[in-house]
Amino acid sequence: MQTPLRQAAERIVATLRDAGHVAYFAGGCVRDALMGVEPNDFDVATDATPDQVSCLFRRTKKVGAKFGVVMVRMGEHELEVATFRSEGNYADHRHPAHVQFTNAEADANRRDFTINGMFFDPVENRVIDSVGGQADLRARIIRAIGNPRDRFEEDHLRMLRAVRFASRLAFTIEPATFEAIRRQAPGVRTISPERIRMELEQILEDTNRERGWRLLHAVGLSAFVVDGLTFSDADVEQAARRLAALPAKASFPLALAAVLHERTDPPTRAVCVNLRMSVAETDCVSWLLQKLPQTRAADQLELADVKLLRADPRFEDLVALLRAEARAAEQPPVAADTLARRADAIAPADVRPLPFVNGDDLLARGVPPGRRLGRILDSVFRAQLNEQIGNREEALTMAEGLIRDTSEPTEPQERG
Repeated sequence: MQTPLRQAAERIVATLRDAGHVAYFAGGCVRDALMGVEPNDFDVATDATPDQVSCLFRRTKKVGAKFGVVMVRMGEHELEVATFRSEGNYADHRHPAHVQFTNAEADANRRDFTINGMFFDPVENRVIDSVGGQADLRARIIRAIGNPRDRFEEDHLRMLRAVRFASRLAFTIEPATFEAIRRQAPGVRTISPERIRMELEQILEDTNRERGWRLLHAVGLSAFVVDGLTFSDADVEQAARRLAALPAKASFPLALAAVLHERTDPPTRAVCVNLRMSVAETDCVSWLLQKLPQTRAADQLELADVKLLRADPRFEDLVALLRAEARAAEQPPVAADTLARRADAIAPADVRPLPFVNGDDLLARGVPPGRRLGRILDSVFRAQLNEQIGNREEALTMAEGLIRDTSEPTEPQERG
C-alpha cells in the first residue's frame, strides 16, 4: 500500500506530465525504493522551469529558483521539485557559479554518486539509469559519477557523504573514489562547521557507526572532521569497538564521547565548539568524560556520589559509555553493572531529596554569602545523601558544628 507521501509525489508528477513536461522521482528515494526501503522523502525532477512549476501548483515556494528548485505543497506534504540542470564551476567548492537548465541525462551526470543518479518514472513504472547506479547497488559500491577528483573538487562535502553512505548502507567505496577522497581530504576544512557536524552526527548516530568511524580514518578525514586532534590506528580501532558496543540509538554526544574517550576537557570542549554543538551537548560530552574515571570503581563510590550521578539526566549515557569501554577491552562490564545496580536500589524519592538546610539557615547564623557558605551546604547535603543524618534537626546541628570549625580567624587589632 502506498504511503500518503508517495501519493503526493505521484500527484505532482502526474500534474507535470499532464501539462506536457517530463517528470520523474529523483535521487535518494529511487535508491531506497530499489533497495526495498520505504523512502522518507521524495524529490521530483522535471524539465519544467521554476516559473512553469509555480504556475501549475497553487501552493509553491521558490527556495532556490536560480538552481531550479521549488517547494510544492501537496496536501499535508511539501516536496522539492527541481528543474533538470547542468552546473558550472564551483568557485567555493560547494555551490556552482551558474546553472543551465537541461535534460535528465545531463542532470544525472552532475550528481555525486551513481546510486544517487537514477530516476524513476512512476507512470510507466521504470527506472531511468544512465550512470550505472543499478549495477553499483547490486554490487554494493559507492562510486562517484564521472571523474571522482572533479566531483570532490566541486563540492568537498561529497567526501563525507561518501563515507556516510558507505557506512549506513554497508557498501564499499570504489577504489578510484576512495583514493580521490584520501588525496583531497584536507579540502574538508573549507566546509562550514555546521555541515561537517551534520554529516558526522549522521555517521555516529547510525547503527553502523563503528564502520563509519573506521572509514573516516581510512580515507584520512578523521583528523579534519574532529579538528585539532590526531588519532593513531590503535586509537581508531579502540574507538570503533566502543562505538560498536553502544546502544543502537546512542545520541551524538554519547557517540562523540566514545570517540574522544581519554581526552582531557579543554581539547574536548574545543572539538565541540568547532563542530558548533550546543552548550547542552558540549556539557554532556564533557560531563561524561569527567565522570567516567571515577565510575570505574563503582563499588567504592559513596552513596551520595551514586545518588548525584543517578539524579543527572545523562546517567544512562554514562552507564552505556562505561559498559562500552569494558566491552571494547574485552572485559566484563563489572563497573557498569555495579553502578546500575546500586542506582536502581535507591528509591526515586531518595535520589535527589530536598535539602534539610538551605542558605537562609546559614545566613541567619551569621555565615556571609560566599564560598564558605557553599562548602558548608555541600557538606551537610552530602551527609544527608549518605544517610548519616536523617532530619532537619540533625542537619542544623551538623551545620552549626561546621560553622564553628570553619570560622574565620579574627584579625589582631593594631596597638596605638
